[in-house]
This record gives sequence, structure tokens and C-alpha cells, in this order.
Amino acid sequence: MRVNKKYSCLPAEEKGIHIINIRAIEDIGYDQHESTILNSLSKNPDADCKYGLYFRDGKRKVDYILVYHYKKSSAGKTLARRAQQNDSSVRSTKQDQPLPGKGVQLEMGESEPHMDYHEDDKRFRREEYEGNLVEAGLELERDEDTKIHGIGFVKIHAPWNVLCREAEFLKLKMPTKKMYQINQTHGLLKKINSVIQKITEPIQPKVAEHKPQTMKRLSYPFSREKQHLFDLSDKDSFFDSKTRSTIVYEILKRTTCTKAKYSMGITSLLANGVYSAAYPLHDGDYEGENVEPNDRKLLCEEWASYGVFYKYQPIDLVRKYFGEKIGLYFAWLGVYTQMLIPASVVGIIVFLYGCATVDENIPSMEMCDQRNNITMCPLCDRTCSYWKMSSACATARASHLFDNPATVFFSVFMALWAATFMEHWKRKQMRLNYRWDLTGFEEEEDHPRAEYEAKVLEKSLRKEHKHKETDKEKLTWKDRFPAYLTNFVGIIFMVGLTFAIVFGVIIYRISTAAALAISSTPSGRSSVRVTVTATAVIINLVVIIILDEVYGCIARWLTQIEVPKTDKNFEERLIFKAFLLKFVNAYTPIFYVAFFKGRFVGRPGDYVYIFHSFRMEECAPGGCLMELCIQLSIIMLGKQLIQNNLFEIGIPKMKKFIRYLKLKRRRSLDHEEHMKKKQRYEVDYNLEPFAGLTPEYMEMIIQFGFVTLFVASFPLAPLFALLNNIIEIRLDAKKFVTELRRPVAVRAKDIGIWYNILRGIGKLAVIINAFVISFTSDFIPRLVYLYMYSENGTMHGFVNHTLSSFNVSDFQAGTAPNDPLDLGYEVQICRYKDYREPPWSENKYDISKDFWAVLAARLAFVIVFQNLVMFMSDFVDWIIPDIPKDISQQIHKEKVLMVEVFMREEQGKLHMLETWKDKDKRKGENCNNHSPRLSRSHSGSLSSCHSYPLDV
Repeated sequence: MRVNKKYSCLPAEEKGIHIINIRAIEDIGYDQHESTILNSLSKNPDADCKYGLYFRDGKRKVDYILVYHYKKSSAGKTLARRAQQNDSSVRSTKQDQPLPGKGVQLEMGESEPHMDYHEDDKRFRREEYEGNLVEAGLELERDEDTKIHGIGFVKIHAPWNVLCREAEFLKLKMPTKKMYQINQTHGLLKKINSVIQKITEPIQPKVAEHKPQTMKRLSYPFSREKQHLFDLSDKDSFFDSKTRSTIVYEILKRTTCTKAKYSMGITSLLANGVYSAAYPLHDGDYEGENVEPNDRKLLCEEWASYGVFYKYQPIDLVRKYFGEKIGLYFAWLGVYTQMLIPASVVGIIVFLYGCATVDENIPSMEMCDQRNNITMCPLCDRTCSYWKMSSACATARASHLFDNPATVFFSVFMALWAATFMEHWKRKQMRLNYRWDLTGFEEEEDHPRAEYEAKVLEKSLRKEHKHKETDKEKLTWKDRFPAYLTNFVGIIFMVGLTFAIVFGVIIYRISTAAALAISSTPSGRSSVRVTVTATAVIINLVVIIILDEVYGCIARWLTQIEVPKTDKNFEERLIFKAFLLKFVNAYTPIFYVAFFKGRFVGRPGDYVYIFHSFRMEECAPGGCLMELCIQLSIIMLGKQLIQNNLFEIGIPKMKKFIRYLKLKRRRSLDHEEHMKKKQRYEVDYNLEPFAGLTPEYMEMIIQFGFVTLFVASFPLAPLFALLNNIIEIRLDAKKFVTELRRPVAVRAKDIGIWYNILRGIGKLAVIINAFVISFTSDFIPRLVYLYMYSENGTMHGFVNHTLSSFNVSDFQAGTAPNDPLDLGYEVQICRYKDYREPPWSENKYDISKDFWAVLAARLAFVIVFQNLVMFMSDFVDWIIPDIPKDISQQIHKEKVLMVEVFMREEQGKLHMLETWKDKDKRKGENCNNHSPRLSRSHSGSLSSCHSYPLDV
């Protein structure tokens, strides 16, 4: 193993003297007050290392932190550990040589209680792993003298040679010395862009990275042989903190601990509790007095603040601090939120159009006209009585706000909006790839997960026991078959559970409607439908929120038992299962109201019953669209308000408060520790660990479904989504900057499987909106009546046309109303909404030809609407290029410039070789006039001259 003398450990004799002297001072009872005064007069070592951002020497930056638990002696803290850590520019150079802080623990082993086997095993694994890290070139420093009781920290620094080596392995594109000018627009476009920049200047973040760039550095994959191409004037800042932590994390994953035949990288060590946490550090504090300027503070001021909600996001700074994957998420969220603005404006116009034309809507006017004296059949058996259609006047007028001709236009608009949004994001993604030097980047296969390695080891050990070969073991479908079967059964059970809950809510609606109908007050009877709908939707909302959390945990467990090989496979399988379960959970109640309620009711005298006692519920005379709107709005708004915002704010605050109480209890045990200022890695350890972007994407994808799938019934959905997202962006930003540990930067050039899910929802939205317009709303029946049955070309008589007649003498025994004279007169004929033959017809109560005409028109509309909108969406997809023209030109320009740089370099090398050859030739001619001895000496010099340019 390499031994670096600069960081070699102190001699054992010297360390022993320190420990004996310190123990002697403790034995004679050194006054703590006097020691505090002496320490205050000396220079504070914590200030030199910027409170944990650097090693104790104040020069080497901390790139990564490993955290572990250890059993601490119950005796008072000795000054030995602190004295030795003041000299802690110490680096472990041998596997059996301890890191700083370790020697003290071994010297004091006599007074400490004997550790159990598991603690010893973890300590041995840590020693081996850290020794391997040192062999890999990393520099380590230990700190166990912290404010957190029983927690030790290992600080990791990657020196320059390691950073260069790993950057070459990872093919990181780094900026070279060569700069070129970005193509600028000319003429009219230039003037328009300048005007737009002046107008949007107040809403631009005050961040250097966000300013428009006219020059760009040429980037090239880093190579140690071509270091002269890169600008290495400031080596400390050439690799930023994000890149340094990424490089260290790659080494941590690659380095293994092989104790007991168990190959364990950092993921396995974390899973087995050898280390309790591993994370890179934040750049510094984001609030307080005398805080040095850093990217975290700048992000907090210009991004993670509700006061800047009207500004653009500093996406380039987000990427610089958190990495490309998180940067792409916030860029996508920003594009989605921007695209919601035109959708919201059009939705508001459609809603206002409905408000403006509600008094001119003839069908609702006919329903509200009491002179029509239309008597409707009872809504339930026995307890419900006959009722006037005019009592549903408010519902009919409200339905027109969402069920009008503008709704069809809005459905077509939103389908095209979804296609435009996807194309706009693809173009934005390509711009970011060019700006972030990700062009040509291909993701390589990740390291196997800890659980996968453990499963493979278990399989190989079983085969070894049976004396079989164990070459390159891997998990096959036979090994995973029980997990696949469990997944299939589990998902089917969860979907069935969701359907069962929705069915239970249906029973609740039917029974509650019958119970409220017994009320003798007319006001109570008139509000039955609204009361039942509202309470049922609230129950659905509560169940959806609870099941969302349950399904998230179940999806993770089902994915874990599958034992995917890599983190990417794990994430994709988890996303698929979680999305499937949460999609079914969120949309099943809405699907029921949209497509099933009122479809299987039967008719008076021959109703369909559930369990022979509960009659299937009917739609209101104005249709089920109004009820669908209520269902969609309450679930969408409640889910966003409670689950997305209150949970995201409340749960982290609660966890933070619990951690504060635990630390407060620990601090009370050690007053000396409490008086010290916390190191950066201690502060970050108390933050919440980063759990991935899946929950963030999931809530936005579900919201995208609310905005697109049933937008025909709720045109204001984009507006509420826009208002939610304005808060969501700043809420997520604040969480990432202030509440979470800094995640490891991950390179990515797209949003992965989420893009395919968005495209699938966009295609499904076209089909669903076609069925909502044709089957749920009255748009098609109105068109059929207007062009086939209307006598004067108007909608007069439409309501009467949609109602069928029933003779009350044909009621089944025991189903007639208990109070037939509730309206003050005897009813002989009542009306119900359906297309059936009248009781005086030969085929009474059979389906009429009008029903088939309307059904044919509905199906024809679905086919035409679906194909037309799909064609228009594909046309938008085709006409908008995925890569902007200027970006493709810039990428081509970069390639040409790169070729020129290498050609010049080769020409320079050839010119240098020719120069040296000419010099050697002249020297050779001079050598012919001298003695052989001189010739030999000259030939030696010539050979050295020949070798020199080759070395260069």
C-alpha cells in the first residue's frame, strides 16, 4: 500500500506520552474552569476547519461523511481525544493502523466495558473498509468527540490525483480553455428577444448562472493525458463540490469489504448497520449573522422562498448544487406550471361562458318553469314520494356551467395542450442537455444493490454446500417466481380492495338517500342529493389519502421482495407498482360517477337491486356531469391541500421537532458538549435523509391526470393545479435546501419512465373525454333532438323528449310510495329519465328507437372525436422538432471546434518532431568530424534528444 509521509501517523511512543500525561492531569483533578479559560485564549481549531467543512488542517475539503454508532465509555470524556484530533492531519496508511481517535479508544480499552460480538464485527468491517478506501487514494479523518452521544464521523477527502483518475473513468465532461461564441438571433427576432428580456427582467432570479450567455467553453471528457486542454489555473474550484461528492460516492460503491466471504460496498454496509448514514455536506449555513456567501444561501434567498414565487427558477444553480437529476425535475415542474397558464385562461373563459349563457339555456329554463307541472317518479321505494322536476332547478342551472358547447372545444384544446406540453418539454430537455454538457451521455449499468448481492451470496452458499460449481451466480426467474406470484396476487388484492371500498360508499349513498328522504320538511328533501353527494365524496377523499400512504408502503415492499439487481431497476419497478395502485385508488370513484352511475338502474316497476334491498342510484334530471364535477373538484383540491401540502409541511416539521427533543435530552447529559458549536456534518446528520424523487413526481403525475382525464367536466381544474404548483415549487425547494441532507448528485439526461407515463395519460385523456362528452353529458342527446326531432329548430321540448312515462298502477307490490298524496293531488302518470315506450303503447316500457338513435350518435362521436384529436396531437408531435434548430447547430459547431483543436495539437506535435529531427541531423553532421569516443557520447546525447520529444 502507498505510504504518504505527509499524512503518516504519529509514533506510538509519542502517542503514549500524550495519553499518560493527560491521564495524570485528570488524576490530580484539573480544574475545568481554568481549562476553559486556557482554551478560550488559544486559537479555536473548529474555526480553522470552518466548523467541519475542512479537515483539521484547514486545507483539505471534506467531500463526504460516513456516520457510525459506537459504544461510548460511561467515564467522563478525556482530553486525549481532543488533543490527538488537534493533530489530526493524520491519515491511516496501513489496514491495522488506527485512524485518528482510534488509538485513544484502544489505549483506554481496560476501563471500557467489553463490546459484544456484533459491535466488534462491525468495527472490524469498518477498519477493513476504511483501509481499502485509503488504498484507493482517499484521505480519511475520524471524529468521535461530537455533541451527538455515541455517534462517530469519518470525514473523506479526495485529493487531486484521485479526482483526475475518477473523472477520466466516469467520462465527465469538463470545460476546456477553448471558448466560442453562441449563435445569436438577428433582425426582428433579436429585437423581440431584447424586448422580452426587458419585460421579464423583474421576474428573473438574481443569480449569475441565470444570465444569458454569449460565450461558452468547449467541453470534453476529462483525460489526464490531455490536462493541458483544460483550464487548471485554480485546481480547488475545477471540480465543484457536487462533482467531488459524486466521485467519492462512486469509489464508496466500488470499494468492498470482504470479511466472511461477504463482498460489501457502501450500500451493503449501510443496509447491515455497519454505517448508519453516508452523505455529502451542504456548502454552509443558509441563515444567521456573518454567514459566508455560498450556493446554499443563494438558493434559499432566490429560490426556496415564498416571497419569490413570481420569479423564474435558477435551474442552472439548482443543477450545480444538487445535480442533473434533481435539476431536471424542477425544470420539468417549471415547464408544466408555465404551460398551465394558457390552459387556466381558456378554462376560465369556458366557465365564464357557461355563467353568461345560463339564463339563455332553454332546457334548464324548462326544468325551472313550474308551469310545466312535470311530476317525477320516486327516487326510492316506499319512503320516497313523487316530486316536481322544478325542485331540481338549481342543479340544472349549475350543470350548464360545465355542460355546454364550449366544453367540447375545451376538451379538444386540452388534448392538443397535452401534446404541445410534451413536445415543449422535449425541446427544453435538449436545451438543458446542451447547456449542461450531457450531449452524448449514456447511462452505464449501476452497481448491484446490497439485497441482490446478499441473495446471490445465499444462493452460491447453498450450491457450495451441495458441491456444485458457483461461477457467476445470478438470480433467474425461477428464483424470483415466488416474488412475482406475490406481486400479482398482492396487486390484484389491492385493486379489489379499492373496488370494495367504492362499492361500500355506493351502499352508503343509497341507504343515506333513503333515510334522508323520510324527512318531512320540503327543504330536507330538496337537499338530499347534494348532502349525499358531498358526504360521500368526503369519505372517498379520506379513504384515498389513507390508502395512498398504505399503497406506497406496499408497493415498496412488493418491489423489495423481487430483489431487482440495480437501483435503476428498483426505481422503475417501484414507480410502476405505486402508480398503478395510486391511479386506481384516486380515479375509481370518479370513473364510477362518470360511466356507471345511472346506467344500470332499470325502470319504475322493474328496478335493479343490490342485495335485494338497495335500489341502484340514479343521475339527477340534469345528468351526472354536475355530480362528476363535485366529485372531481373535492378529491383534487382536498388531495392537493391535505396530502401534498399539509403532509409535506407538517410531517417534516414534526420529525424535526422529535429529533430536537431527543438531542435536547442527550445534551442535558453532557454540558460540555452542549457548549460547543456544532460541526457542519453534525448539523447535516440531524436533517432528514433524501428519499428520492418518486413521491414528488407521483403527486404531479396524479395531478396531471386530474387536469387532463376529466377536464370536460371541470374546466377550472388547470387553474387550481396552477395555484397549487406555484406553492409546490417553493415548498419542494425549501424542503431540499433546508430540511433534507444534501443528496448525491446523479447525472441524467431525461426524466426517465415518467415521460412514458405522461404520454400514456395524454393518450388515455383523449379517449376518456370522448366518452365523458358523449355518454355522461347531454351534449349528444341535444344535438340529436335539435337536428332530428325539433319541430322549429330550437331546444324547446327537449326535456319532455328525454323523459318517459310510467303508470303508477304498474308498481311492484310493496314499492309504491307510502304517501301518494304528498304533492296534494293523486298521481296517475309519473315521469322518469329514459328512452322507453309509454304505458299506452303495445310494447310498453320497451326501449324506444330514440334510444338507438342517440346511442349510434354517441358511438359515432367517440370514434370521430378520438381519431380527429389523436391525428391533431400526432400532427403537433410531427410538426414540432424534438431538437431546436439552434441547439443542433451549436452541437455541430462544438464537434467541428473539437476536431480543429485536436488537429492543431497534432500539427504542433509534428512540427516539434521535425524541429528536433533537424537539430539532431545537424548535430550528427558535426559528430562526423570528431573522435569515436566523442561520437559515442554524442550518440548518447542524440538518443536522449530523440526520446525527449516522445516524452513530451
